[in-house]
Amino acid sequence: MSGSHGQPFHSDNRFVMWLERRLPIISFVNDTLTTFPTPKNLNYWWAFGGILAFCLAVQIITGIVLAMHYAPNTLVAFDSVEHIMRDVNGGWLLRYVHMNGASMFFLAVYIHMFRGLYYGSYKEPREVLWILGCIIYVLMMATAFMGYLLPWGQMSFWGATVITNLFSAIPVVGTDVAQWLWGGYSVDNPTLNRFFSLHYLLPFAIAAVVVLHVWALHVPGNNNPLGIDVKGPQDTVPFHPYYTVKDMLAIVVFMILFAAIVFYAPNLLGEAANYTPADPLVTPAHIVPEWYFLPFYAILRAIPSKLGGVLMMGAAVLSLFLLPWLDTSSVRSGRFRPIFKQFFVLFVINAVILGVVGSQLPEGIWVPLGRICTAYYFIHLWIILPVLGLIEKPLPLPESISKAVLSGASPKGANAAPEKR
Repeated sequence: MSGSHGQPFHSDNRFVMWLERRLPIISFVNDTLTTFPTPKNLNYWWAFGGILAFCLAVQIITGIVLAMHYAPNTLVAFDSVEHIMRDVNGGWLLRYVHMNGASMFFLAVYIHMFRGLYYGSYKEPREVLWILGCIIYVLMMATAFMGYLLPWGQMSFWGATVITNLFSAIPVVGTDVAQWLWGGYSVDNPTLNRFFSLHYLLPFAIAAVVVLHVWALHVPGNNNPLGIDVKGPQDTVPFHPYYTVKDMLAIVVFMILFAAIVFYAPNLLGEAANYTPADPLVTPAHIVPEWYFLPFYAILRAIPSKLGGVLMMGAAVLSLFLLPWLDTSSVRSGRFRPIFKQFFVLFVINAVILGVVGSQLPEGIWVPLGRICTAYYFIHLWIILPVLGLIEKPLPLPESISKAVLSGASPKGANAAPEKR
């Protein structure tokens, strides 16, 4: 392993060098977290990578401790959660941190993804990096869905029943797949056991893919707000201390928001029905998933056919994987694409409206609105992005990161060069 700019790693500590010759883990950490050359113009939108690592650590640690007190049995699961809240020392805090931590995790990941969409972080040579990020996102959704069943409340039970029933829409094998998930003919004790086991396991799978994600990031290096390649050492700074300090500040601010929710509004994002034990004989008036599933839930309900809804919801996720090839523009950053900027804002607004539609009863104005927003979601990804790349005339790009930073050049600045990158 080598240090910054190809310099061999060296330490005056004899034990460190002894270990280094046998297991070069110290130099790996040094190259990855300390001396790694990072573009000097990264803004705070890039801090959400560190925030996401913090969220994952919080969820794993609190989840391990909660699992020590939770009983995955339909007869006592609900009571075991109440036992954690009332009798375990600090149990209420652990539960609220873990419960709201999922929402904070998804909040950070959505900001992280929209940042990548705007600045073109999915484009060559970062396609694999983006795909690994999408895999992490899918694993997060699976983990959160399985965890939502564990309190064994009314909304947990019926939410799991509705979603797992969707698999029965798959031709030929659908019913068998649904019954395999249930471990029987409906959501019951075997389902709870399976979901608990997978919910405990999947965060470690997420951590493994995160390692691959970071590895894939370090091959081409970070993208940057200008979307241009690094031209040399003058365009970069070491990751530590410049970005470690910046990320720590962002994490502290994020923790303040996190703590405000945990201590002052812990049930703000929860459903009151979930504080009632699950009852298979009583269906809630309105079954609503967690907020981070709502846009895809709206897409699911926008299609009258059950199978069609499942296919469209799957296609909505699959489209994200294909984004590096759907966007045909050779310019990465949205800063230099004036028409793309407008459509990007529309896409974000559309995603928010889909979330609102998913939280409402499928009646009245919400039905046509959901269908219009679903149509725009696919039109944006499959038509607008490919066509924009062919017809849009981007603004000229700066000659280098260093020149743009030192001159304070805007996308319309004088230090711009006409070539694309």
